[in-house]
Amino acid sequence: MSHPLDKFKYCPLCGSASFMSSSEKSKKCASCNFELFMNPSAATAAFIFDNKGRVLVVRRGREPAKGTLDLPGGFSDIGETSEETVIREVKEETGLTITSVEFLFSLPNTYHYSGMTIPTIDMFYRCEVADTAILVPDDDVDEAVWIPINELKPEKFGLQSISSGVKRLLDQHLSRSKS
Repeated sequence: MSHPLDKFKYCPLCGSASFMSSSEKSKKCASCNFELFMNPSAATAAFIFDNKGRVLVVRRGREPAKGTLDLPGGFSDIGETSEETVIREVKEETGLTITSVEFLFSLPNTYHYSGMTIPTIDMFYRCEVADTAILVPDDDVDEAVWIPINELKPEKFGLQSISSGVKRLLDQHLSRSKS
């Protein structure tokens, strides 16, 4: 797999073709000294439980991984905290209003979009919502359903980090159940 910076052949500042690798994560222009770094984009995912212990799962309406299961969430906008991102994304995708956000863990991921594989850092949250009955799939979500935690299948989730995050949630749930 090629590095995302390989797509940049010319300096985005001055247009020079003297835009060369400077490090594992950057390219630098020999003409104007501009250096472009490729750091992961921030993304969020929400574990939302209803009062029956079921987890909210959505079906992706767009590529990548269209038609597979996912968790509500998405990319951070400029000037937005990760917590603000998960609140906004859940509202856009499900109509639900988050009342409580608790950071759980993060996982690295890649997201293939517009011919590029973009590195991401996915931050997972446990969220509570005001009213689980107001569930309306929207934005890039085709379907939203509540699934009992013991029926979650990580392999049904199309994005690698989401699948790993669901597995981690299940492992934690199992270890709590045994104690």
